Amino acid sequence: MASYNKPAKRYRALNRSLGGDIGVYIVLAIIGTIMVIPLVYAIAQSLKPLDELFIFPPRLFVVNPTHKNFGDLFRLMGTSWVPFSRYIFNTLFYSVTGTIGNVLLSSMAAYAMSKIKFPGRSFLFQMIVYSLMFNATVTGITNFITMSALGMVDTIFAIIIPAWCTTFGLYLMKQFMESSVPDEVLESARLEGAGEFRIFIKIAMPMVKPAWITLIIFAFNGLWNQGANMFIYSEQLKTFNYAIGQILAGGIARSGAAAASTVVTMIVPIIVFIITQSNIIQTMSTSGMKD
Repeated sequence: MASYNKPAKRYRALNRSLGGDIGVYIVLAIIGTIMVIPLVYAIAQSLKPLDELFIFPPRLFVVNPTHKNFGDLFRLMGTSWVPFSRYIFNTLFYSVTGTIGNVLLSSMAAYAMSKIKFPGRSFLFQMIVYSLMFNATVTGITNFITMSALGMVDTIFAIIIPAWCTTFGLYLMKQFMESSVPDEVLESARLEGAGEFRIFIKIAMPMVKPAWITLIIFAFNGLWNQGANMFIYSEQLKTFNYAIGQILAGGIARSGAAAASTVVTMIVPIIVFIITQSNIIQTMSTSGMKD
């Protein structure tokens, strides 16, 4: 009996047409425009004189730009009985110190939980996941009692220590280490005689660079934008945003200075984000992939 050979199936590669590419670019351009409108509006508001600030309906662009709002803001800063440079130093100190501690502690704990087997690891991680459901308002009283018992109220540690202990950073780093750091590489390093700390610094951390840079952005922005704090009472320990809020609490006459303060406040986070945006995109695109 003659054998019958079925013809091999031919698969065609599906390529997006030119019209599809144009459509994608149009959609992305529309989304990008919508996302940049708040930034453009904030900058325009800071340059508007008072008569344009109160026009209804509000205008997106400024007609008669002026720098008076920024001049009023810096003049009001000079009226503070605590030097304004002190508020700026406090904010930078809290942001940098809290961010460094957050990244280091979260990364080390994530490495231990994802790459070292110990009793109770799964239960501990479940508790960390559950803790993400509670915001600072819910845990405020408990945190205040804890801080008071430890003698940290009205000290710099009342801001720095909680910044080091956020569970979001631990969760982010653990998930990324599990998907991006192969166990085979770590075992090879152990066979070569490398210690766990050296493996963590030389192998694990370089592999998850996009993740900890993303964590830097989240941690820094959270600390930089922190306003009044329920644990801080001394004026010399308060932050830049708190001082701005107190200065601008003088009514509608200071609306122009308030608009200018919005731009001044968001300059630093925007610069940090622009510098590290490529790593953030890489984190979001690879955090869900596994080998």
